[in-house]
Amino acid sequence: MDYVAESFATGFPWMHAILLTAILALAIVIERFIFLFFRYNINARAFMAQVQKLVMGNNIDRAIKLCNAAPNAALARVVKAGLTRANKGEREIHNALEEATLDVVPLVQKRTGNLQAVANIATLLGLLGTVVGLIFAFQDLATVSADKRQEALGRNIALAMNTTAFGLIIAIPCMFAYIFLSNVTKKIIDEIDLYSVKLENLLSYRLRGGDMSTVEEERK
Repeated sequence: MDYVAESFATGFPWMHAILLTAILALAIVIERFIFLFFRYNINARAFMAQVQKLVMGNNIDRAIKLCNAAPNAALARVVKAGLTRANKGEREIHNALEEATLDVVPLVQKRTGNLQAVANIATLLGLLGTVVGLIFAFQDLATVSADKRQEALGRNIALAMNTTAFGLIIAIPCMFAYIFLSNVTKKIIDEIDLYSVKLENLLSYRLRGGDMSTVEEERK
């Protein structure tokens, strides 16, 4: 702990700037984790199975109420938009689904990409601290007395190495978090794309007066 405290004291302002990026990254990770897992996410397969069953039974109102039970879920919001236009025509169904998707997808993707930028900034700050530490080291070699050179050189090289190490310590977990959250984001968006098309096809078939029992057999 003493070494860490000394590193921060000698590494001002670079170590403190990198620490700020760490705090920012942690805030983004916590916020995205809460939203992606507890707000926007839903068991898409089970949810759509219930919606499809209700649509095939011509219970559009009940299907909408099912969506209202998960008002924050990204997929539920898109599906609800399509269901509210279920009797308006194929073009309106398509437009409603597309508009809802365009509204929801940016919310799902929001701030996740910033983690990659924070990781790059932490790395660059570490490298900048390294360069500054080396510059100070060479300046001290030319200006301090011979008996102080070793001490000055060690202090400045420590500054250089500490900032690089601390930058990488922050950047590497940021990249892992970015990859993980990006995969979760992609999963949610892929589910929206897949099931919005399935719902559009189902509602269009219903409007054309198709036999819904045929759809049920194909689903099985």
